[in-house]
Amino acid sequence: MKSIKAFTLLFAAFLPVVVSAQILPPAIPDSVNTRPVAVIKLRGQDPPTIKSFIVPAVLVSYGLVSLGNNAIRTLDYTTKAELQEDHPLFANHLDNYIQYAPMATVYALNLAGVKGKHGIVDQTALYILSFGIMGGATTAVKRLANRDRPDGSNNYSFPSGHTANAFAAAEFLNREYRDVSPWIGYAGYTVATATGVLRMYNNKHWLSDVVAGAGVGIASTKIAYLIYPHLKKLVMGKQSLHYSLLPTYQQRAAGIAFNGTF
Repeated sequence: MKSIKAFTLLFAAFLPVVVSAQILPPAIPDSVNTRPVAVIKLRGQDPPTIKSFIVPAVLVSYGLVSLGNNAIRTLDYTTKAELQEDHPLFANHLDNYIQYAPMATVYALNLAGVKGKHGIVDQTALYILSFGIMGGATTAVKRLANRDRPDGSNNYSFPSGHTANAFAAAEFLNREYRDVSPWIGYAGYTVATATGVLRMYNNKHWLSDVVAGAGVGIASTKIAYLIYPHLKKLVMGKQSLHYSLLPTYQQRAAGIAFNGTF
């Protein structure tokens, strides 16, 4: 049983590293005479590629295989037994909140003056689109899979919605700020992984639920970044939106004033 605990700890430690392998774009051959600053700017504009979907596809596939009666499903049961044996009274609902931390970080960096790949209006639209794709996918699969939660509370266990939301937000943070520092992306994925681990410790999800949720979340944000430019062009045409955000303080209440024109 100790090997199960070790596997869980390895999952928590290495999943951010695995999914963050997509943070750094492919290297440009030495024969190309381009200044490093220009290279970074060019890379930041690259849309997600088919190759970048390999990691989320593997994660989702792992979860789908667990829906059968096989070794992966057996690992779900043994992992749960080990966690419950070591921490039978564990109850920490931090996962309900930290799932949103990567998304909140994007807005905090904006307010601090650290610019991302897009302006805050486009960032908001991208996140809403990503969240919609992720939410629709997880809700549909939960109903189709009809898997009981480890605690028996309901049959909407697969995949983990909290984990999917956390990884969608982490991928969102990564894509907006990977050109500023890859460590921002690493931090987002670490928080997302912590969300998934807490879901297992709280006996709300199986290991395969969490792995699949991570894949769904990453893929949802990548899809959003692929289709958003086309949706924006369809809605706005050739118009451009000019806006400004200013901090305000009125009647002892702080806020943000938005002013936008086409």
